Amino acid sequence: MAKRIEDLKVIENKRLNNDFFILELLGNTKIPDFKPGQFAQVRVDDSAGTFLRRPISIHDVDYENNTFKLLIQIAGKGTKTLSKLVTGDILNLVYPLGNSFSLPGEKEKVLLAGGGCGIAPLLFLAKYLKSHGNTPDILLGFRNKERIIEFEEYIKTGSVFVTTEDGSMGEKGYLTSHSILSSQKYNRIYCCGPESMMKSISKYCQSRNILCEVSLENLMACGIGACLCCVVDTVKGNLCTCIDGPVFNINDLKW
Repeated sequence: MAKRIEDLKVIENKRLNNDFFILELLGNTKIPDFKPGQFAQVRVDDSAGTFLRRPISIHDVDYENNTFKLLIQIAGKGTKTLSKLVTGDILNLVYPLGNSFSLPGEKEKVLLAGGGCGIAPLLFLAKYLKSHGNTPDILLGFRNKERIIEFEEYIKTGSVFVTTEDGSMGEKGYLTSHSILSSQKYNRIYCCGPESMMKSISKYCQSRNILCEVSLENLMACGIGACLCCVVDTVKGNLCTCIDGPVFNINDLKW
């Protein structure tokens, strides 16, 4: 898929809580046929000391209105600056970048597992799967009820299960301890979130011979395989998360 460097118009900046917001962007030309798991490199303007683009997952896509959304966590000066954008502002992107999740068979039982900001690429994936005849289960993990985001959107796409560390909503504990993992049998699990969580899900899948793909959130500078900042060690050698990923089969990772 051809990459674009493009200015897009911000049509909404939706603040979800103190830490997360969603930018909805309008394309000047027809937006590309995104694949679930792909991302964009976002330029941060008017931010002293912010020189590198920020990699942000494609969160949702609306082809009818020629828009798509980026779910962003405020983690530093760059994302703080992005959180202040308003309707009508212009945002420069290099996109779409990276590979995508593989698609399951029609009768395969699928689970999407995401923790914190790791839920970002899974909404588009859930909608994509549903539109192709496979309605997934969705397992989301958060620190507490106040940090739960996009729950209403996810329940439109499948059966949603939640964990919170303090037990304020759903089952208490970490995502990897939810009872659904012992009560249900899955053919595939797609996962994104903190590395420790993904490693735990990987061990669970390997012990049960479940196909599992994870979307890595490695830091990167260029997004096109030139800077080598995002190299990951795999059974195939050192690979760049930005062009060989961000989606990897767990059996290829040297975890």
